[in-house]
Amino acid sequence: MLAIEVGPVDVAHTRYAISPLGETMNALRVAAGKQPAGPLRPWAERVAPRYSRLLLETPAVGALTALMRRGAYNADFIHPPPSGRGGDFAAELAAVRATPLRQARAEIARNLAGLRTPPRHVQRILSAPDVLTRLSDAIEATWHALVEPDWPRLRTVLERDLVHRAGHLAMDGWAAALSDLDPRVGWRSEGADGVIEVRTGPRNAWQRHRLGGKGLLLMPTVFGTLISYVEPPWPYALVYPARGVASLLGPPPPQGGAVALERLVGPHRAQVLRALEVPATTTQLVRQLGLSLGTVGGHLAVLRESGLVTRTRTGRSVRYERTPLGGALAGD
Repeated sequence: MLAIEVGPVDVAHTRYAISPLGETMNALRVAAGKQPAGPLRPWAERVAPRYSRLLLETPAVGALTALMRRGAYNADFIHPPPSGRGGDFAAELAAVRATPLRQARAEIARNLAGLRTPPRHVQRILSAPDVLTRLSDAIEATWHALVEPDWPRLRTVLERDLVHRAGHLAMDGWAAALSDLDPRVGWRSEGADGVIEVRTGPRNAWQRHRLGGKGLLLMPTVFGTLISYVEPPWPYALVYPARGVASLLGPPPPQGGAVALERLVGPHRAQVLRALEVPATTTQLVRQLGLSLGTVGGHLAVLRESGLVTRTRTGRSVRYERTPLGGALAGD
């Protein structure tokens, strides 16, 4: 169990970021079978041919997957924490390439400790004089093959989640912001302060940390699972599954209530209603669903007239969200 003590000033210093490089590494985990695909299985099946070509054309990708572990140390230089709000793959990759060789070798050695001895071709790559260049090139090739084609839609889902999370934290506090972040994350109030509790596994002893006014870094992910960071070079951070992922990258054929919903309102209208699991603007829905602006706008108008969605204007933006009836029809 991990306990992170939070003080009154930590809300103001909490920040939010998106990491395209992190999504690249997480996508590689799923494609390589290092992490269960779960609701992303349709995506994993769709990119399987691309992943096979990637392994043939860029052998160092196999070295990257050989370093991947769950519940143990993973080399930090391969996925450094994003600066600012992140979102720039080129900047993140430049940080990887700028890693001192001695640091990279030390982290690789620590990463490999306790693992089964990798195949000889992987050992040759990890011990090569240009290992940093090879691994960096492999990350870049993985980005182009697995993530970049879908990045506009992925970024939309991640940005929507950040807005949702930041709004809850600013208006309603930690309990609201963490309530649906992940079942393993909870909040315990202690007067003006409180504790974020993260269940890290039944065998793990209690670890207690204090933000101390530094705030928390919150990072949604499409491909990854819950990860907590409490050691440098990362700040205190939680990486968590973004909302609205299940229907993002090619959902399985609808069944049960989903079929009934499509028969009731039509397949595209049902798609829009399901996508509003997190409130969104028309433009965000266009990017996520791959439909035209006019099509999405027309469906939103019908759903609004039917009492299934509402809209709220904030500055120049108009955001749509489900009504309780719309949520019930969508299966909430």
